[in-house]
Amino acid sequence: MRLPWLSAMLHNWAKLSALMLLGWIGVSTSAALHAEPISADRKASLDHLLRHDCGSCHGMTLQGGLGPALLPEQFTDHDIDSIAAMILAGNPEKAMPPWEGLLSFSDARYLARQIKNEGPN
Repeated sequence: MRLPWLSAMLHNWAKLSALMLLGWIGVSTSAALHAEPISADRKASLDHLLRHDCGSCHGMTLQGGLGPALLPEQFTDHDIDSIAAMILAGNPEKAMPPWEGLLSFSDARYLARQIKNEGPN
């Protein structure tokens, strides 16, 4: 039995999914290209946040605690933008809060670089 309405619905869903994916890729690429420079004072604040706020779950030395370790070897398969996205989105399954709204994309990229030990901008 052929259901033309189902075929049309699936076709439209596939087009919508593709557009959403392209939009997400475009936004994340655009955001990475337009990341704002970070002042020395802001970097110092972010370094403090990494050690104290992130450290409250991930351990003060970032070697693990309630949350997993935030050491460079944990992130060899992740680039800076994907780590920044994790920071901003959080992970509700692992009780990690989202930092979006509190941190900019540039802030999250700076923290991601610190985690990967690539140093500041």
